Amino acid sequence: MRKLMTLICLATAGFALSGCDSGKEKEDFKWQVDQFADIRIMRYQIPEFENLTPQQRVLIYYLSEAAKCGRDIIWDQNYKHNLAIRSILEAIYKGYSGERSGEQWEQFMVYLKRVWFSNGIHHHYSTDKILPGYQMDYFTKLINQTPDSLFPAELGNKVQIIEKYGPIILDPNIAPKRVNQEAGVDMVATSACNYYEGVTQKEAEEFYAKMANPNDSTPISYGLNSKLVKENGKITEKVWFAGGMYGKAIERIVYWLEKAKSVAENDHQRNVIAKLIEYYKTGDLKQFDEYNILWVNDLQSKVDFVNGFIENYGDPLGYKASWESVVNFKNEEATRRTQTISQNAQWFEDHSPIDDQFKKKEVKGVTAKVITVAQLGGDCYPSTPIGINLPNADWIRKIHGSKSVTMDNITYAYDQAALGNGFLEEFAWSKEEIDLNKKYGYLASSLHTDLHECLGHGSGQLAEGVKGDELKNYGSPLEEARADLFALYYIMDPKMVELGLMPNLDVAKVEYSNYIRNGLMTQLTRVELGKNIEQAHMRNRQLIAKWCYEHGKADNVIERKERDGKVYFVVNDFQKLRNLFGTLLKEIQRIKSTGDYEAGKELVEKYAVKVDYELHKQVLERFAKLNIAPYGGFMNPNIVPVIENDSVVDARVEYPDNYVEQMLEYSNNYSYLPLYN
Repeated sequence: MRKLMTLICLATAGFALSGCDSGKEKEDFKWQVDQFADIRIMRYQIPEFENLTPQQRVLIYYLSEAAKCGRDIIWDQNYKHNLAIRSILEAIYKGYSGERSGEQWEQFMVYLKRVWFSNGIHHHYSTDKILPGYQMDYFTKLINQTPDSLFPAELGNKVQIIEKYGPIILDPNIAPKRVNQEAGVDMVATSACNYYEGVTQKEAEEFYAKMANPNDSTPISYGLNSKLVKENGKITEKVWFAGGMYGKAIERIVYWLEKAKSVAENDHQRNVIAKLIEYYKTGDLKQFDEYNILWVNDLQSKVDFVNGFIENYGDPLGYKASWESVVNFKNEEATRRTQTISQNAQWFEDHSPIDDQFKKKEVKGVTAKVITVAQLGGDCYPSTPIGINLPNADWIRKIHGSKSVTMDNITYAYDQAALGNGFLEEFAWSKEEIDLNKKYGYLASSLHTDLHECLGHGSGQLAEGVKGDELKNYGSPLEEARADLFALYYIMDPKMVELGLMPNLDVAKVEYSNYIRNGLMTQLTRVELGKNIEQAHMRNRQLIAKWCYEHGKADNVIERKERDGKVYFVVNDFQKLRNLFGTLLKEIQRIKSTGDYEAGKELVEKYAVKVDYELHKQVLERFAKLNIAPYGGFMNPNIVPVIENDSVVDARVEYPDNYVEQMLEYSNNYSYLPLYN
């Protein structure tokens, strides 16, 4: 619920961030290494890694190994057949003796790369099933001309593999959606994700409703780390911990965390890691809360990490969390910007346009920093957010605060890979918009991320008696809308100039124009023609942009213009748009604070889901001419240990540039789970 995903194809001019200076080494760096289907594969650098101490570099190495050991978990969470299918596809790649060229082989390679990228056979963003560009006869040929020895024995013989997995891969009607949040359906029964088995949506909701204690002011996140199943007519949880489901992978994560603990920077960080290990060994969610409290209060350490079952986007009901990891260290210079924002958190809260009863009287523990990512894992790899705000539990955030991070080197890599792609020139109305974007676009985007993560997610409070899960499947898009609106409202505030965060309000104008253009039009490049918007962040952006467009029509705040048969959206009155952002923020905060499910449902279904078909068609046609993949993700750098006398004494960085080789390496070296769990 707290990730900020990158906007489509950051179309800014490439302003260097601190720590990412543009010396010759940076200029020669190959940012994009592959492109296929709707995806581009990029690389990111780890600037200043060499300036860390040897102990800090070793710590990053150990944490990075832990980050890679959970890879199989996210694959299995996404769909119960994913690990088996991956083993089949990789066996074909390694051993197929037929013609490895031509259209059909190319289609196989595109499919394999897409499955790798999405950690399974469903699209990482839309969650629609990915269909290969070949038919059953070619799949049969691929299987038959691959040595038997390369297929895991548990899959059976080749005939059994073809009969069972051919339809699972090729039939569009089998598991068509990983996450289905369509109104009026059983979201559990119609979602292919592997969080439930044998239970209905109604049964799952009733199961967790009975668990919840309305009088508990510090509730655990029920269901966060388990699969809900019905066995012998009884509903029970299969908990993910070292002695339970996913145990073999978790044991390896723990192994590397133990190593990391031995080289922790300080006692507090050592206690953080120890508590995470304890949680992994027991599966006790109270231990997870204790870990989060320790983690959010670790303000001294330069090296930091996220590791665990964190985000609930992949569960249509919002109970279960996908496994993810991010290893990072603080960018000291760039962090000064976020520290300025967090130090003024109380001012922003006090002046928010929301009702006073929903404002925090005392904002606690809002810590913000800009980070340099060193390794991505699980649900953050290859596709990664550009910002994170954690922990997710509202009561921990209220009492102990939250930690917000902006991923500096990831955003910079996106920016560098997008230079000169023609995207802005195609969809912006005027040269003035384009010129302002080139001048302030990177700063505007960075400040939006800072405000969204540092303050937006941590703002407001629940009314007494509200638990925080009342909005159900609408909770994620509404929470993201709330954080975005907070950022949008304040980026136009003169306080931002007063604090020295930006030179003038033209920066805000750039962000307003970009946000409206993206929410109403350009993000549709990520949606198949004729389909609704499904993903939470995309729903959030259309909700805001469309609501403001509709409610600002009387004053022509946002104008739809046409030129040469092309549609554009232009902001005519930035101050009135800011007022609209404030009005919508007030209502969405009320919905969240009171748990008003019906009002939240109405907002999302009315503004966030449906797409203008003709506009969508035009956007796709214009975008296709640019030959830009709308989605991006990253290869990881290799953190290589330096070993002396059988001990790891240091670590260095290498930057591999072969996407296929990295994926095969991870499958060969970090596959700890059986094909079925």
